[in-house]
Amino acid sequence: MRSITQALLSSWSMRRLVGRIGVMALAAAGACTRPRGPVESGALRPGPQQHERWADADLETEPFARLALACIEREYPNKLAHVMASEADLGTPRALTPAFYGCFDWHSAVHGHWLLVRLLRRDPSATWAAQARDALVRNLGADNLAAELAYLDRPDRVGFERPYGLAWLLQLGIELRQWDDPVAPAMVAAIAPIERLAADRLGSWAAKLTHAVRSGEHSQSAFALGIALDWARHTGDANLERLLERRAIAMHGGDRGCNFAFEPSGQDFLSPCLGAADLMRRVLSEAEFAGWLDHAFAGGASGMMIAPAVPSDRSDGKLVHLDGLNLSRAWMLEGIAAGLPDDDARRPALLEAAHAHAEAGLRAVADSGYEGGHWLATFAVYLVTRGAATDPARSTR
Repeated sequence: MRSITQALLSSWSMRRLVGRIGVMALAAAGACTRPRGPVESGALRPGPQQHERWADADLETEPFARLALACIEREYPNKLAHVMASEADLGTPRALTPAFYGCFDWHSAVHGHWLLVRLLRRDPSATWAAQARDALVRNLGADNLAAELAYLDRPDRVGFERPYGLAWLLQLGIELRQWDDPVAPAMVAAIAPIERLAADRLGSWAAKLTHAVRSGEHSQSAFALGIALDWARHTGDANLERLLERRAIAMHGGDRGCNFAFEPSGQDFLSPCLGAADLMRRVLSEAEFAGWLDHAFAGGASGMMIAPAVPSDRSDGKLVHLDGLNLSRAWMLEGIAAGLPDDDARRPALLEAAHAHAEAGLRAVADSGYEGGHWLATFAVYLVTRGAATDPARSTR
């Protein structure tokens, strides 16, 4: 197996943002020209840049699949976010949440499963596919997911993994629904009650928020609400879709002068400024979004020209967040460009900035130990598989 670095960065070019990336298989040209249908999680509207970006890609899935397989059934080390009402609530990670107990924490275990399903959809005959399918069957069985629901469905755990982990749970649900495999329908049925709970909790939380949560870590509201909006559109939940659209506009419609001089914080893996824009491109028309963007960032278009972040110590589980920031900035910058009219003069510079962040982030995945590897693989796959698909970016209002 080629090294992750080789697989990620061979045949890199400026015009092809990802080039010959060794993390997934994506039939790009076909995906770009599919008729409009259910929303692909995180997708961008296909434009000329996306067509060229994915054309002729020689993509490998194994390096990142192996990273996920190495962690989704690895129980320790583990960081629990566990509310106990009594000593009866004591338990090991696997006993408490028997589906999502690996990858150091619950949300990383959830999106590690997402990663495997995402890649299996694109490379079902890969050398690692049987091992991944077996692991998914073990972990996402009806009994395990019923236990997950029982764990979550307690009043004293209403804030558990809200919003970040619940958003990734919805992403997993979208992916399972699109997986054409005999084992998928049972998983879809078993996870559906947890999806409903997660969607309801995110909707209720969004409705009560008096202000956006503009952090650069798990608590950020914009990233999670964008993911939840993708889920609502994919599943046809019109009530949740309308609620999230209203709340996005209420919290971010008046954004002015977001200043990248104050980003990043030292432990960020999400950008507060770009996260808001990646949410707003989902709810505004192209013309509306272009106008919103005129005022949202300090310095206008030049204010978005930011440099990739460089962590000082990738063995530190918090400092390595900056590698994830580069990856998420890349997909958010791409999202902003995709939300603008094709002739908007800001698009080339946005895509150039996205390229620089993607290159920095993808190189770092290979250099990370378990502190970063248990989650950075997901960020990389999310980045490089979201460009060529159907379009969730526009409101149906």
